[in-house]
Amino acid sequence: MKPVFKHSLLACAVAQAFAASGSAIASSETVENEQAIPSVVVSGSKWTVSDRASVGGFADMPIIDTPASVSAFGRERMQDLAIRSATDALAYDASVGDAYNAVGYAEQFSVRGFMLNNNSGYRKDGIAIPADTQIPLENKERLELLKGVAGMQSGLAAPGGILNFVTKRPTNNDLRSATVEVRERGTLYGAVDLGGRFEDKRFGYRVNAAAERLRSYIKGADGERQFVSGAFDWQISPDALLQFDADFQHKEQVTAPGYQLIRGVELPRGVSAKTLLNAQPWTKPVDTDSANFGARFDYRLNADWRALVTANKHWFKRDDYTAFPYGCSNEGDGYYPGFCSNGDYDVYDYQSTGERKTPFGVQAQVQGRFALGGLRHVLTAGLGYAERHNSYGDYVYDYAGYSNIYNNLVVDPAPGNPRTGPVGERFTERERSLFVQDIVTLTPELTLHAGLRYTKIASSQLPEPELGWTSSKASYVLPSVSLVYGLTPNWNLYGTVAHGLQSGGVAEMGTTNENEDLGPNRSKQFELGTKGQFGDVALSAALFQITTGLEYTNAADTFVRNGDQQHRGFELAAQRGSGDLTYGATLMALRAKQEGTGDARYDGKRATNVPELKTTLWADYAVPAVPGLKVSGQWQYAGKKFFDPENTVDVPGYHVFGLGASYGLKMGTTAVTLRARVDNLFDKFYWRDVTQQLGGYLLPGAPRTLRVSAQFDF
Repeated sequence: MKPVFKHSLLACAVAQAFAASGSAIASSETVENEQAIPSVVVSGSKWTVSDRASVGGFADMPIIDTPASVSAFGRERMQDLAIRSATDALAYDASVGDAYNAVGYAEQFSVRGFMLNNNSGYRKDGIAIPADTQIPLENKERLELLKGVAGMQSGLAAPGGILNFVTKRPTNNDLRSATVEVRERGTLYGAVDLGGRFEDKRFGYRVNAAAERLRSYIKGADGERQFVSGAFDWQISPDALLQFDADFQHKEQVTAPGYQLIRGVELPRGVSAKTLLNAQPWTKPVDTDSANFGARFDYRLNADWRALVTANKHWFKRDDYTAFPYGCSNEGDGYYPGFCSNGDYDVYDYQSTGERKTPFGVQAQVQGRFALGGLRHVLTAGLGYAERHNSYGDYVYDYAGYSNIYNNLVVDPAPGNPRTGPVGERFTERERSLFVQDIVTLTPELTLHAGLRYTKIASSQLPEPELGWTSSKASYVLPSVSLVYGLTPNWNLYGTVAHGLQSGGVAEMGTTNENEDLGPNRSKQFELGTKGQFGDVALSAALFQITTGLEYTNAADTFVRNGDQQHRGFELAAQRGSGDLTYGATLMALRAKQEGTGDARYDGKRATNVPELKTTLWADYAVPAVPGLKVSGQWQYAGKKFFDPENTVDVPGYHVFGLGASYGLKMGTTAVTLRARVDNLFDKFYWRDVTQQLGGYLLPGAPRTLRVSAQFDF
């Protein structure tokens, strides 16, 4: 089945889209209503976001008046920077870091130093989906990142924020676009984007498809990916719009696990970023299937009130295989975790097949404008429901032999041909919520944003079948209050106090309470910020403090919540979106401390995997002497960070540079854009990601890589 699907995917999508007639323009309401949650709307400039957003609450309003830190990556910007994954996009935001973002596995991130929750921190059109595989971008109009506590907006979410993927919608005019790309060690990529209206102009379509032969910069971390999606709308009346979308992705790729400390105390030296520690004859790729079905109904009740319902169902399945490196049994009494002095490490046959997640979410709201007591109000009220079901069996984790980080050794698979235990539901969670927000104009200069979400959570889990199910129920009130003061029509100050709630951590393998869920964890944020326009440059800055319960594995190898993790930081962003020279810069300075544990090994120490300073800078210059030619450059800097909660091992900081160019030309009636980019120009070795997960690992950054692409717009 898979080979047939792989070779026919693009052809089927092209045939379907070109068979439809879509030459006419639908009503402007189609465009205005196509955003799922209209957070940050990309305008005509590729660097500039729209002047309106609702990500700070629920109301569509100017970004300058929104009391939240927001960044967005629109479709045009993603095309110009040859962005193929969320990892590519978020590298341009200094507030974002990797969080066990291993090649060939799931893309996982931290924001403001807090790891996003895999079950609730990632959203598709505002509805939570799991991030247990690469979330495809081919059918995404933009990525929206809300930084900081988002309890009122989203309920369960990590205190770092939420990452929302906004689906592409049908276009009013015919759209026919194709892209091909070559990168790394021979990765081949092809995609089509097709949109328009049917003969009955009330109906529109958007079809996206992609296929990829994966040849990672890590030798042996190979695989393939296929993707197809469709989005359709029906303008039932001038006041009613119904939208549907569906997508499917299959991906299989050998994953590249990280390195452990030598003897558990020092960084590995002399290793290559191209080395695969999962290189055994019996290694299998991680095989995933994921799909979504979404629906959205937008109804304008009258000139001042509208109703909106959004829903999404997600399906995820994974067969997880790794020749997993962990520990050292060839030296002394062994090191667990840690590799041997000579680079030896133990190899385990890890298998977890048949994993499934099937979340569903729906949100309904009404929103309107009115005047009361001489004050203008924008009121939003609604309810939400989400359920999550996770199924898996008892995994295989059996010793197979040992290998070496400098000289790979072939080992036999674990004896006895072990297999994953019977798969069944092991975790379920239901979240019900009511929310309300009122935006009150107190004076022409001063606006109050006040809202809260009442959330009820019921969860059940089966950590071990022989122990039986454990259940918990709880309810929470998550308020958010902000004041926005307009210094000028183009410059505002704001202050926000917000409360949040995130799912508790789950004890990992090797801990004494393995698979135990610690339950919801509360957080609180104070933020002061400013936003404005200085000429053609948009500027924003924010000071913030976020406090939440600290979760870690203590000296007894028990996963606990004890004390606080407090992050105080400063963010700065600037961008210019017009003229021959466009540019953007972001900066985050962060003081991330552990407090109140009662243990001197942790109190006052920095949180792991969080640099004190991180910056990004990119620029794009249209060469006046050569029409169509643009050159670009990128720079990223991250300061040193600590590997372990005790702060005994620090990981050096790094600078990484990149160069690119694009050239636009016409071939008959077809617009062609040729692009080339070199990342890590000076081929610097650096540790891009460190984590305490699974015993503690370090992941190298990519070496120098080249990508070349061509985009055809018919």
